[in-house]
Amino acid sequence: MQKKFLFLGVSVAMMMSCASVPITGRRQLNLIPESTMQSMALTEYKTFLTENKTVTTAGNKDADMVKRVGARISAAVTQYMTQNNMGNEVASYKWEFNLVDNKEVNAWCMPGGKVVVYTGLLPVTQNETSLACVMGHEIAHAIARHGNERMSQQLVSQGIEIAGSVALNKNPQAQNIFLQSFGVGGNLGLLAFSRQNELEADHLGVIFMAMAGYNPQEAIPFWQRMAAASASSSKPMELMSTHPSDERRIAQLQNLMPEAMKYYKPVK
Repeated sequence: MQKKFLFLGVSVAMMMSCASVPITGRRQLNLIPESTMQSMALTEYKTFLTENKTVTTAGNKDADMVKRVGARISAAVTQYMTQNNMGNEVASYKWEFNLVDNKEVNAWCMPGGKVVVYTGLLPVTQNETSLACVMGHEIAHAIARHGNERMSQQLVSQGIEIAGSVALNKNPQAQNIFLQSFGVGGNLGLLAFSRQNELEADHLGVIFMAMAGYNPQEAIPFWQRMAAASASSSKPMELMSTHPSDERRIAQLQNLMPEAMKYYKPVK
């Protein structure tokens, strides 16, 4: 009987917890309150920074670049959301941008605007505009609440009760699902974003980078470099673990360029 009530409660919650992704308008399932996601993000983000070497900004051009790109894209995101009557969705964001000394080709953004770039990504990005492409893409995942969507799906499928931030923070299984949903930790790629989520993040990402003053056309050669680097690697890169086919991604980006270029105003 208790199990029946649990699934009944989940069914009701699913009906009441549909949301729309900004820009694309796609309907998605978000069972976890944003405040809970941000609470978990803050806890896990602090733990991650204590366990990994952060590159300081004191005279380090790469760390300075990460923070500069992050500041410009986060300002663009806030501007876009405010202009489209969604400013409340990012009002609680407390943005942070850190470069971490790690050879993996990876970057991620947790709910609430906690962004990490790995030093292993920089040889592939090669320039600031390409870095803006990646950071725009990762921030788009957070703005679109893809992590909430993936985590909600997994919690339901594994029968884990959703009962607030305290319960989820103390549930090791839920914590592991959270970290996997954002590409953080030892089991990278296990719950990587779906191909639909990836294409959606590409869409939002090129608009955000364009609004930040970065040429969105750079996204095409960047993803071509990522595809080539992944193909030559002995194991799939985290950023490419569930990527759409190279042809499909490039074709979509080319189709998106007229829309993205409408938002592009170079910074003088």
